[in-house]
Parts: sequence; structure tokens; C-alpha cells
Amino acid sequence: MNITIIGTGYVGLVTGTCFAEMGNKVVCADIDTVKIDKINQGVIPIYEPGLDKLVRVNRGRETISFTSDIQTAIESADVICIAVGTPQGEDGSADLKHVLAVAKDIGCYLKSYAVVIDKSTVPVGTAEKVKSTIKQELEKRNSDLTFDVVSNPEFLKEGAAIDDFMKPDRVVVGAESDHAMNIMRELYRPFTFNRQRFVEMDIRSAEMTKYAANAMLATKISFMNEVAAICEKVGADVNKVRAGIGSDSRIGYSFIYPGIGYGGSCFPKDVKALIKTAELHDIEPYIINAVEKVNQRQRSLFVERIFVHFNTLEKPLSTLKLAVWGLSFKPETDDMREAPCLTIIPELQAKGIQISVFDPQAMDEAKEYYFKDLEINYTTNKYDALDGADAMLLLTEWKEFRSPDFAEIKSRMNSPVIFDGRNQYNNDMLESLGFDYYQIGVKKTQ
Repeated sequence: MNITIIGTGYVGLVTGTCFAEMGNKVVCADIDTVKIDKINQGVIPIYEPGLDKLVRVNRGRETISFTSDIQTAIESADVICIAVGTPQGEDGSADLKHVLAVAKDIGCYLKSYAVVIDKSTVPVGTAEKVKSTIKQELEKRNSDLTFDVVSNPEFLKEGAAIDDFMKPDRVVVGAESDHAMNIMRELYRPFTFNRQRFVEMDIRSAEMTKYAANAMLATKISFMNEVAAICEKVGADVNKVRAGIGSDSRIGYSFIYPGIGYGGSCFPKDVKALIKTAELHDIEPYIINAVEKVNQRQRSLFVERIFVHFNTLEKPLSTLKLAVWGLSFKPETDDMREAPCLTIIPELQAKGIQISVFDPQAMDEAKEYYFKDLEINYTTNKYDALDGADAMLLLTEWKEFRSPDFAEIKSRMNSPVIFDGRNQYNNDMLESLGFDYYQIGVKKTQ
């Protein structure tokens, strides 16, 4: 098929590249000419394991190309994927201006029947708005061209997106016409030989599925973090509780790891958007509201624990130097959107605390955008960040942080103190090595 992907962000690049890998002719288009120029020079704007190589291979096969010529990209397409951002509005709702701008372009430049796919995460009813916008532009042209709009939400995990796309748990498609659904079946046939993975439904249900899925996963995270807070007070070990409940097949182990909360481009935004959708329809979303509040509280509790530790030692906060391991919201990505560090580091610096950081991939993003106005020491390796530090904070569980040289850590620091926001280390071992070790959901014994 001739496929056009409009939007070369995370979803667009992964989607386009994976479709190209299966032999389709894919054009990835974006109005950002600088981004397109860089991609054509071999510079991929995001870090995603395996993506760089896959783009390079398919460019060599001429199955994928990149352009800022939106008109030509639309005119040549049998399938058009809308994969642009839906940023959070001031009221928490999803801002559809980019999606509808693409819909307008499709109406202006469409030359023949096409299936228009909503890949962006959008509220229920968006497909109808996209359809209406395209129709309005076609009417201005006095055109009787036909098209179909379908909802096909993505469920990609950053850091494992290629594998998720190639071997999906499910492909959710909402469509109004049998013709459009047949095209979608054929498009995804290489990825879904087991047809049980291809889940067909109406459009509104497909749109709702993405929000419900992310809200459910966010709920599991916040639930476990609330249990962790209780464990600390009553003297239970949340790591053992997790093992105990995770062994129940009805619960499972996924997304029940205690920590400093979820972040990224999906969970925070989608939870807020679902709350807004509920409120617009006079539904009080009690559980989902609580999910968001617990997530924010978890970061505050982490910072509070740091303050309590040093106040107990009667050490002025303004004299401290802290080392931070990890900036991205999760490992295997450079994405810092809604990452815990974005609230934790400014709170620490507001007390006059010096911050030294290391992250395998996200430091350029931090320097250029998120922390450009903050005085932060960026180091070239994880151990250098520890030099003269009064404590180390583990905020992202990158693999290279999981089994460090603790003797090296101890030798670099002023005092051997670790605040582990991801529960990566063994408490008994660290205490035997002379560390003060703080975990989430485990009461600290003095």
C-alpha cells in the first residue's frame, strides 16, 4: 500500500518505519522542515532502541521517505495516518488543533479514495470532527471524492516500541464501513496472523479504549504507591507485598512496582483528558481523580524524605550537594515529558541544594529545554556525578544503574546515602556496606 504518515514524532516515526519494513511504500510528512532535513541527513530526533537502524535500512530499500511537502504526500496515498500531537489544554482536555489542521489539508489535497487513520490519542468524537473537516474542504472544491475515517489508537511502550508494533498484543480498529475495515485488516495482516489480535469495534469505542487502557495502567501504579505509603507506616515491606499479590493471576506483576510515580507523554495527559471527558458529561471520576493526586503526592513524599533525613542530622539544606541518576521518565528513552525529575529537582534547588546529574540519553534534552534556566552540573558518567555528594537519588531505573560498583559509589561521596525512587537495590546488602538506604514502601530502620 501507499501510506502517508503525517507527523514525525514518536508515534509517526515508529508507525511509518514498521509499515515500511513490511514492504509498504511509506511517506512520512511533517511541516517542520528542520526536522525533515535532519532525518534525511540520518539524524533521528528521538531515541528509541532499534529505530535508527530500521529507518536506515528502509531508506536504502526506498520503502520509506521523508518530506515537508504535505500536498504531494496526501495526493499519493491510499492510507493516511494522522500522527500529530494532542497537547494538553489549560483545562486538561486534549487540544485538537493539529489534528484538525491535518484534516483540513487532507480535504484540500485528496485526489482519490483513502482511509484516514486517527493514530493520535484523541477524545471520543474526534473522528466525527475529522470527517466533518475533510468534508467541508471537499465541498469547497466541489468534489465528490469519498473517504473513510477510522480510529486506530497506538499502544506502544517507549523503549520497546518497535517490538510492540511488530508483535502487538492487540490492534484496535474502529470503523464505520466494511470496506475500510477490510483495508485495515490487510494493512495489519503481517502483524496479526492470529486474528484474535485484531480487535474490531465502532469508532467511539476505539477512541475510548486508548484512554481507558492508559487510565487503568496509571491506576495500578498509583494504587501500588498508595499501598507503599501504608507499608512504610505499618512496618510492612512493599516489595514482599508486591510479590504476594502479583502471584495472583487476576492481578499479575505488570505495573505494580512502587516508585516515584508515572510520567511520559501518555499517562499524565490521558488521565487528565479522561477526567475532563467525564466532567463534560456530568460524571464525577472519583477513582481517576485519585490516581492523579496519588501520583503527584508520591513525588512530594520522596522530596520530604530527603529533607527529613538531613534535618534530623541538623545539616542545613543549602549546604548540600545531591547526585541524581536518571532524568528520563523511564529507561530506554530520552523522553522527559512529565518525568518525576521535573518536580523533584526544582524543589531541591529551591532550598539552595546543588545538583549533579547523569542520564545515558536525556541530558541534551534537559540542557536545551527542561532545565535550561537551572544551574545543574551534567557529568559524562554516573560515578562522576557522585563526587562530593551528600546523597544519591535514583530516579530512573536504567540498566547501567541496576548493578553499580557500590565501593566506587561510597568512595566518591561525602556520605553514603541513597534515596532509591525505583526500589532497585538490596536493603540488607547496602546496610552491610555501611549505606543509609531509603526505598519506597519500606520503613527505614535506624
